[in-house]
Amino acid sequence: MLLVKTEAGQIAFKERSPLFSARQRSAFILFDGIKTVDRVLVATAGLGVSQADIDYLVSKELLAPAVVASASVKTGQTPERVTAPVDVSATAISTRDRYLLAKPLATKLAAGLGLRGFMLNLAVESASGVDELVALLPKLQDALGVQACREFENALKS
Repeated sequence: MLLVKTEAGQIAFKERSPLFSARQRSAFILFDGIKTVDRVLVATAGLGVSQADIDYLVSKELLAPAVVASASVKTGQTPERVTAPVDVSATAISTRDRYLLAKPLATKLAAGLGLRGFMLNLAVESASGVDELVALLPKLQDALGVQACREFENALKS
């Protein structure tokens, strides 16, 4: 199962809410809509993270099941893009929808930097709105180049 961070989860994480234990915070960071619950549990096993911790985060609506934008999951391939459910009733794309579209792109870009982008990766993970992602765009462009960040920039402008 694929899970993504909810907007409420992002805010609670950023505000260091007591809803999270230390090990749940560690697991929460890893949910990017690409890693399965099983992969996150394996990666955090040394910290003592269990399925009960993940179930707790879902019950508190800090994590939500992902909506997969590609049929590749059925074939076992990595999905092209995963986002939280989006309300498509509005004609213009809302700020929340832009955030949900841009956040996975920023996460992917920052993760590609490896250790040299550790602080930038943390900043992307803690971003809880479009304005914070927009503020990170120049830093990502400096680290990766303008062309590499084009899709992310376009998602912020939609």
